Amino acid sequence: MTIEMTRRGWLAASAGAIGAGLVAGAPARSAVHSAPEPFGFAMNTSTISGQKLTLEQEIELVAKVGYSGIEPWTREMEQHVKDGGSMVDLGKKARDLGVAIVDVIGFFEWAVDDEARRAKGLEQARHDMEMTRQLGGTRIAAPPFGATEQADLDLRKVAERYRALLEIGDGFGVTPLVEIWGFSKPISRLGEAAMVAIESGHPRAAILADIYHIHKGGSGFGGLHLLGPDAIPVIHMNDYPDRPRDQLSDADRVYPGDGVAPLSDIFKALQSIGFHGHLSLELFNREYWKQDALTVAKTGLEKMKAAVHAGLT
Repeated sequence: MTIEMTRRGWLAASAGAIGAGLVAGAPARSAVHSAPEPFGFAMNTSTISGQKLTLEQEIELVAKVGYSGIEPWTREMEQHVKDGGSMVDLGKKARDLGVAIVDVIGFFEWAVDDEARRAKGLEQARHDMEMTRQLGGTRIAAPPFGATEQADLDLRKVAERYRALLEIGDGFGVTPLVEIWGFSKPISRLGEAAMVAIESGHPRAAILADIYHIHKGGSGFGGLHLLGPDAIPVIHMNDYPDRPRDQLSDADRVYPGDGVAPLSDIFKALQSIGFHGHLSLELFNREYWKQDALTVAKTGLEKMKAAVHAGLT
């Protein structure tokens, strides 16, 4: 089956999403933040990766600034262990500081057609999920890594592979989230990620959305109101300049409110579906990497909060 056939069929398949909590109105499993803010605010460590802090320093930094969560990358976790640190101890420190591990960013080939590569990717997934569990995290990103150039990738088969990945995650208490990559050919749009999650038939299937990637891939933001709150527990928050989609790159991401994304519409859509997760600031801006990490983290949180408050008033 071609990807075009799969796209046409995904709406018909959405009836099965009710059990998986992927449609608006599905009951929420649990809130992940208790602050008076309408949403939780986290920081993806890519935002300050140019400053070369250790993961422990990043956790301390986000706690100092006032974020309620953090999204570390597996390479930082590996480095912490290599340097003699313990994931369990670091996770305890994060909890003591009031910082939730809202998601972990890793890369493993779970969606590819090649069975040998996929088997190796699932072994990497197990390793990364175990590290995530030790750190106290319950989610890990599952982008279409390794399959980004395959336009004819059958999304029904990808959905079966996603279910297999979710079942592995069940053993670790870690949920892999189908991540939208706007530059990828098979999963570049919100509807494609939704189809994979829906067709998996797994009760914990969910999506990792991203403002920049939704725009980059060609989707509008109106589809967000069709999803239930458990369908998108974490959203990568950023903005983008007024430039053609095909000319945008990760490095062009800017602070929320400094670009042209329809943030007010996005926040209102999230509020309407009862979104109770985290907005996680994910930037790769080289100019920000040249600045003091504390300044970038503070500015990012201030701009996220300002954008949310302006958008919901």
